[in-house]
Amino acid sequence: MSTWLIVVIIVAVIVLLALVVAATRGRKLAAERRRERELARRRERAAGEHREAAQARVGAAEEAEHRARLANAVAERERADAQLHEERARAHERGLADDDLMREDRTTRDETVTDDARYERGTGSGRVAEGDGLERGRVAQEPPADGGRMQDVER
Repeated sequence: MSTWLIVVIIVAVIVLLALVVAATRGRKLAAERRRERELARRRERAAGEHREAAQARVGAAEEAEHRARLANAVAERERADAQLHEERARAHERGLADDDLMREDRTTRDETVTDDARYERGTGSGRVAEGDGLERGRVAQEPPADGGRMQDVER
């Protein structure tokens, strides 16, 4: 064999070995890149899931805070109402709210007269003057005796 042929065969074997090594190395690099891309996708997916969970929890926390503020406002209002009633009780005990009691008596008495007028109108035993009998507090008690005119009776 000639030396040239031996040299060409040796060079060809070296080139083939280099190609095999390069191809193997390329496959390893490609596989490593694929793994890195898959890992990056998984990281992004996991981060997205955690962000969604965080947003949901923040929303739930804000809603709970809102409910707590409402409950606190209701509690404060109840306390204020209780304090108001307590102050009214003290005023009644000291005799400072007698005007309120007198006003309630007058209101109750007025409601009784108005209810009586409504009852009489409903049963036909009496007539109501000018409208529904509530107008200016005047109610006719008896049917008119003279010419069909009604008498106004003051309360």
